[in-house]
Amino acid sequence: MTRFEPSACGGLRVALANVEVMLRWSGALWLEHERTLIVADLHFEKGSSYAARFGQMLPPYDTRETLDRLDREITQLTPERLIFLGDSFHDGAGETRLAMDDYRRLEGLALGRELVWAVGNHDADGPKALPGDVIDEANIAGLTLRHEPLPGAQPGEVAGHLHPAAKVSSGRAMVRRRCFVTDGARLVLPAFGAYTGGLNILDEAFSSLFDGPLLAGALGPRRVHAVGPKSLRPD
Repeated sequence: MTRFEPSACGGLRVALANVEVMLRWSGALWLEHERTLIVADLHFEKGSSYAARFGQMLPPYDTRETLDRLDREITQLTPERLIFLGDSFHDGAGETRLAMDDYRRLEGLALGRELVWAVGNHDADGPKALPGDVIDEANIAGLTLRHEPLPGAQPGEVAGHLHPAAKVSSGRAMVRRRCFVTDGARLVLPAFGAYTGGLNILDEAFSSLFDGPLLAGALGPRRVHAVGPKSLRPD
């Protein structure tokens, strides 16, 4: 069975298709040997999208909050490569609605490092003016990185798209948290964006992806919690 190894930083180490990766409590994935930081489903400008399309006035600070969390990870880890694993913007026009300060912060992410934008279903064309390489998928250290997990066995796949969340029973308490989910062969990342929700990993959308027992890395304050299948509950 897949096992998590706690780290002093509050993350969890796991062997994914025989490649060691680090699950960070921010929701980012860290490949230390490749100096690569990976985040999925940032959904920049979701707040402004809801205001424009539905008249729903969410506080317009989601992009800033997401960038603040990302900056903290970059400051701590100093990655040489940063990969956005799809749905970086909530819609195709999100880039044009960025506040100038947020635009400049995104531009700055490419300074001194490789910036890669994998396309997703919300941003199929990728950014048009921001720096960085736009790709469909990438292969790094034996892992295949893409936005949407493919059906069937995909050893070494790292994906996003599904916004996994774990509902966990612990004694009399019941909590629900964004999470990583893996069976040791493939991994789905939690959504990194401030305004993104989560889909319970016991939902049928996950059942066809994993052969072995599910192991969740639930995000908590300053720590990723290892959760085994016996503690998981449906919504």
